[in-house]
Amino acid sequence: MRRVLALPLVLLLSLALALPAWADATAPGSSFVSAAVKRVAPAVVRIDTERSVPRVGLDPSFSDPLLRELFGDQMPHSRERGQGSGIVIDAQGLVLTNAHVVDGADRVEVTLPDGRDLEGTVLGTDAITDLAVVRIPRSAGLKAAPLGDSEALEVGDWAIALGTPYGLERTVTLGIVSSLHRNITSLGFSDKRLELIQTDAAINPGNSGGPLINASGEVIGINTLVRSGPGAGLGFAIPINLAKGVATQLGNGTAVVHPYLGLQLVPLNPRLARDNNSDPNALLQLPEREGALVQRVMPGSPAEKAGLRRGDLVVAAAEQTVPDPAALLRLVEGSQVGELLPLTVLRGEQELALSIRPEALPSA
Repeated sequence: MRRVLALPLVLLLSLALALPAWADATAPGSSFVSAAVKRVAPAVVRIDTERSVPRVGLDPSFSDPLLRELFGDQMPHSRERGQGSGIVIDAQGLVLTNAHVVDGADRVEVTLPDGRDLEGTVLGTDAITDLAVVRIPRSAGLKAAPLGDSEALEVGDWAIALGTPYGLERTVTLGIVSSLHRNITSLGFSDKRLELIQTDAAINPGNSGGPLINASGEVIGINTLVRSGPGAGLGFAIPINLAKGVATQLGNGTAVVHPYLGLQLVPLNPRLARDNNSDPNALLQLPEREGALVQRVMPGSPAEKAGLRRGDLVVAAAEQTVPDPAALLRLVEGSQVGELLPLTVLRGEQELALSIRPEALPSA
């Protein structure tokens, strides 16, 4: 038989006071999902955009680059409309969304949860992290969403997506955190620097820029990408810890600077190295170690200046082990432009200690 412990009244009162504020919103018969959504929903907005695009396809003569240069703004144009979601992160009127939602927009309209439409101004975008900040007029009743800690996430945690998929406002979907640190390059995007939260909560076109929240009603990510196919789709969100730092810079009107080394890298492990080394036609003998293998060094890059070569294996950076290219990218992203970054490199059987000075990633 189980023993039931009688808790002192003072302890019971302490436990009650320790309950999170959102717990009070849970009415009889409702769930933790509805309580979490009530915390964040007042800060979720719809974003409608318009952009002018050349109507080149309507007149074959305008497909000639010379004619396009001569006619310039006199070329036929059409208006292209887009839609996404966003989240108020500052009650003074700052909205966080995806860069691809507002990129190139001539007009941005933000619809608040109470139905009010406000003109938005794009303060800044960062294509590398696919984040943007939009300013709207300070308005009565504007509420900022509570932001969580994406570093505290674990696979299997609840994940709730909010937004405006296909124009359907106030849509909520539920799932779990399916994976963490999913490198965006594995999804076919070589021009981004992101490690994403993967979720099976349904994310669709129009959800972009909206929040992914946890069971406590805190924003843990910004929905950015969906991969559909047979069976359930896969959704991806930008971790909120990364988004907070980028949003602060964009909100201040500061360009986001990303350090870079100028390397093309592929992962290496002992099995791959043995397979290569057993090939009589192999161009290089590779160390049977885990690391980031240099496939190419960009001309004039910091890596070339530091003496890195094709075939080098980076096994450590900033005194931390580098098991793969993603780990090195994280360390580079956390470094400072112009400050020396120590690398441990294997070149054949020789171990080298090199220092590299990251530079700002050139614009595309």
